[in-house]
Amino acid sequence: MLILAINLGSTSSKYAVYRDTEPVFIETIRHPKEELAVFPDIISQKDYRCKAVLDGVREKGVDIHTVDAVVARGGITRPLPGGTFVIDEAMIEALRDPQAATHASSLSGIIAYDIASDLKVPVYTVDPVVTDELEPLARVSGYDGIERISIFHALNQKAVARAAAKELGKKYEELNLIVAHMGGGISVGAHRNGRVIDVNNCLDGDGPFSPERAGSLPVVSLLDICCSGKYTRKELYDMFVKKGGFYSYLGVNDGRKAEEMAAAGDEKANLVLDAMAYQVAKEIGACAAVLSGRVDAIVMTGGLAYSKRLTGAIADRVSFIAQVMLFPGENEMLALVEGALRALKGEEEAKRF
Repeated sequence: MLILAINLGSTSSKYAVYRDTEPVFIETIRHPKEELAVFPDIISQKDYRCKAVLDGVREKGVDIHTVDAVVARGGITRPLPGGTFVIDEAMIEALRDPQAATHASSLSGIIAYDIASDLKVPVYTVDPVVTDELEPLARVSGYDGIERISIFHALNQKAVARAAAKELGKKYEELNLIVAHMGGGISVGAHRNGRVIDVNNCLDGDGPFSPERAGSLPVVSLLDICCSGKYTRKELYDMFVKKGGFYSYLGVNDGRKAEEMAAAGDEKANLVLDAMAYQVAKEIGACAAVLSGRVDAIVMTGGLAYSKRLTGAIADRVSFIAQVMLFPGENEMLALVEGALRALKGEEEAKRF
């Protein structure tokens, strides 16, 4: 089967065509800021982004009318269980909600739906970022009226969990796994029998700090900054979500550059890198407690998992819990396609929004 996969970022459009699980091509368009500046918001970029994808497919020599299905990165909607979902009119209405429509991932589904409707083929999304399988205990925050919610790298976490299970010769649903996705944000999930029963909400800044995000912070010190009158809400958001972590300490948001600084003898860079490994290891330890110590494997993934220094430092602290497995990078396009294929082949019943 020929599958078109779409995964939009704030300034990029990634798209691919697969024949079953073999890529025909994978392409990323970097949109010039001046071209995007003419649009008042993400949702108004729909026709521009859609044309870019369709033109790209044609330029690669693929006849769009030969595509059997379309699959897209999941957007910000109400919480959903993990799995493959049909993108239908109800989901599109949710993706067009003003709050959801501020995220490029929501536009992925809208464009995929339009293309699939024209082609009269099925259209899916897989393990969206709002995947929520938390147990009731995991939702309690410590203050009545504030509930912990699940927003994380569900697509890649679930994909590498399935890959790890395959290597272990078992089904994902038979295992207890801890998966640490380490990229621009860091999420660490406790996977029990195919469900992520606890995970830090890395989008809103919970958990370990990352190259860009400050992670969990001391509440009173945070209150002092927020109530100082020096910053607007947007400035505070950018400070802790986009300019936290590595960036706040070292002035860079690239793990490779941080490691270069450390290798050159920068003591602060060495401390910050060691502290990140320390915090990720602590989060893994917390997930081990959630799983009552019964852990089949610890899986590390994401762009930062290419760092032998980082993964080695984490493994040194957590390998007593369970074996450590590495799946560096994030093959999200393949994960999308695999989810669509499971639905098309009847191996998984696609859910309805």
